[in-house]
Parts: sequence; C-alpha cells; structure tokens
Amino acid sequence: MLLNRKGVAHKLKEEQSLSWWQLSLIGVGCTIGTGFFLGSSIAITKSGYSVCISFLLAAVGTYLVFKHLAAMTAENPDKGSFCSYARKAYGRWAGFSNGWVYWFSEMLITGSQLTAISLFTRHWFPSIPLWVFSAIYSALALLVIIIGLSSFQKTENVLAVLKTGAILLFVVLAVLVLCGILTEHRPTLHLPNKDHEWMPLGPLGLWNGLIYAFYAFGGIEVMGLMAVHLKDPKDAAKSGRVMLIILAVIYIVSIGLALLLVPVTAFNENSSPFITSLEPFHLSIFLHIFNGIFIIAGFSTLVASLYAVTTLLGTMSEHHDAPACFKQKEPSHVRWSSILLTAAGLIVSILLALFLSKHIYEHLTTAAGLTLLYTWVFILLSSKKLSKPSTRQTCETVLALLLIGAAVSGTLTEASGRPGFFISIGIIAVIGIMVLFMRKKWKQDQAAS
Repeated sequence: MLLNRKGVAHKLKEEQSLSWWQLSLIGVGCTIGTGFFLGSSIAITKSGYSVCISFLLAAVGTYLVFKHLAAMTAENPDKGSFCSYARKAYGRWAGFSNGWVYWFSEMLITGSQLTAISLFTRHWFPSIPLWVFSAIYSALALLVIIIGLSSFQKTENVLAVLKTGAILLFVVLAVLVLCGILTEHRPTLHLPNKDHEWMPLGPLGLWNGLIYAFYAFGGIEVMGLMAVHLKDPKDAAKSGRVMLIILAVIYIVSIGLALLLVPVTAFNENSSPFITSLEPFHLSIFLHIFNGIFIIAGFSTLVASLYAVTTLLGTMSEHHDAPACFKQKEPSHVRWSSILLTAAGLIVSILLALFLSKHIYEHLTTAAGLTLLYTWVFILLSSKKLSKPSTRQTCETVLALLLIGAAVSGTLTEASGRPGFFISIGIIAVIGIMVLFMRKKWKQDQAAS
C-alpha cells in the first residue's frame, strides 16, 4: 500500500510540472493565430481606427473571465476545468452542454484556421488545391497530439516565441518605415482627422467589430485545461495576467502602427493588415517571412484547439457526458476514438471552408467566437454560484457580461455577421435537444445510484 501511495504521489508530481511562466508562454502560443493575423483585418474594416478600442475592451473582458476561471482553479484544480465547474454549479446539464458547445466551437475554429493557413501556403504554390494543404496540416496537427502532452508543450513554447517575435519584428519595421530609414523619404502619417475617419461606420462599426477582437483573445480555455498541470494551481491567475498584458500591448501597438502606415480604406478582410500596411514600401523579403510566420501561427492554434477537444472528450467521458470509448485508461495512452471523432470534425470543417461562399472564413470566425463567448458566460456564472463574491467581484462579473453581450449582439448589426450568429444559435439548439434526450438517462442513473 505504501509503495502504491508513493507511485500515485510520483505520478501527480509528474503531471504537475508546469511553472507559471511556462503556462503564460503556452497561453500566448495558443492565442496568437490567424484570428489576430487575419481576423483583425475584418475588425479594422468595420471599426476603422477605433479598432484599438475594440481590442482594449476585449482584453479587459477576457481578463475578467480568466480571473474567475483562475480563482476556481486555485480553489479546486480539476482537469475538466470550466465544464466541471459548470456541473458543480448548475448540475449535469450544464457540464454536458458546456463540453459539447466547446467541442463544436473548436471544430469551427479549426475549419477557419485550416482555410487561412492553406490560403497563406498557396501564396507560394498557387497551382496546388487548398484541400491538399488542409489535409497535410490536419495530419501534422493530429500527429503532435498523438505523440503526447510533452510534445504539445514544447511545440507551443517554441511557436509562442516565434509568433511573438514576428509581431515585434513588424513593430520594428513599421517604426523604421515611419522614420524614413527603410524608404527614400519619410511616409505621411495616416492619422484620423475627422470623426468618420476615426469610426468609418460610426459607433455601429465599433459594436460590430468587437466580436473579432474577442476572437483574437480566444485561448484562455486551453489555459484552464492546462492549469491542472501547474506546480502551484494558485499561480494560474498570475499566468493569465502576464499573458493578457503581453497580448494586449503587442496587439494594440502593432495594429496602431499598421493604421499609421496606410489609409484605413486600404485594408480588406482577405489580407492580413500587416501585409497590407507593408506592401507599398516594397519590403518583399519581409512579406515572405511574415507569410511563413502566419502559417506557423495558424498551425499553432490548430494544435491547441485539437489538444483541448481531445482532452476534454476524455474528461467528459469520465463524467458520462460522452461515450465510454473516449475515456483515457492511462495518461500515456492515445485516445484513438477522440482522435477519430476530431478528425471527422476536421474533414467536415475543411469541406465547409472549401466549398461554401467566399465569406466562409468570416462566417466560421464569427460563429466560433460566439460559441466561445457562450462558454465564457458560463465561467462567470459558475464562479458566482460556487463562491461568495464581494461587491467588487460582482461588479467585475457584470462588466464582463456587458462586454460579452455587446460582442454577441454586435454581430446582428450587419448582414455579414448574421450567418455566424445563426450558426452559433443552431449549435446551441442542437445541444439543447441533446440535453432533452439525455435527461431520461440521467434520471435513470440517479435512481440506480
């Protein structure tokens, strides 16, 4: 018995191997992706120069949500993270619905990521069909997940450094261009001189673009799932705080510099704002470098999404919210059933992205961002239910809910955002029907116990 206890203690120690700064680095790696490098263009076209306000508001909202998630993690580290906390707060239906909403959300995210990185890759190989690149990147991402947790951590750490370095490189290049060092003469600063230049579509544009700023911060859920591996779970709040400060600063500074280089009317949703802002200055070698880094960024967030959903399926199975075949018998074993289901979801996402309308990236991004925000709402409500919040914490919860509500409702203010909204509502409806069918089984299980 003593040897068995020592073995269990050793296993727990191995699983709790992350320091707070490593989790921050993983968070940066999981978050910076095509949602920022490409999705921010959509936000700029809708919000103009006020997009910087959108990113600031999204950073505040994201921080408040993660602060509540970190507090629950410190109090009760659980590998089911937000799903487990929802179950404890509101019952089995909440854990079940949260898990499946998140799974669908991540499948939408992988579809948009695959579409984006395939488009970036085809810039170099225009004659090769998109589905070929999508299939290759899907296989490579699944391979990283199959190899195991250590490979995921190492991959995300390396890619986090590369992606952060890419944004810093853009900042340096933009400053050099603005100073006239890389060009024959100093370019004209494109500052908003009138109200319509600050907000081309008025306050409605800022409202409509808020969802894309929130989407660029999507990744805190993966940090919640990884927080169980911290040496000290109480460090989760510090990890998230450092990560979000880093992201907010580099996001706002880099987008602000891009807006200074070219007129706001030059940006479009089919091209990265960083490519658009540097193109007039004939820095072709750097454009190729950025194109490669965009691919790396998209692949990184793709891996993070796949890790999150395969891990969560195993945890949901342990709580009987998913079929028993998804349960992981040993930490070192590959959950092949989870891999196969996720691979099937990837195939569907690829087909949707390749064969539907030319605005499918925007629709998938909107729907994915919305379903993520539904999960964030449950994080806030679960925290309020499971704790005795102070007046300040209650005010923070209300503020976060108001910001999330603004992002969700903003998608209805323009025709291009509505398809994504209705896709997300359709997913919620499907899961609601699943809950109704499962209630009978849950009652039987409860009676049997």
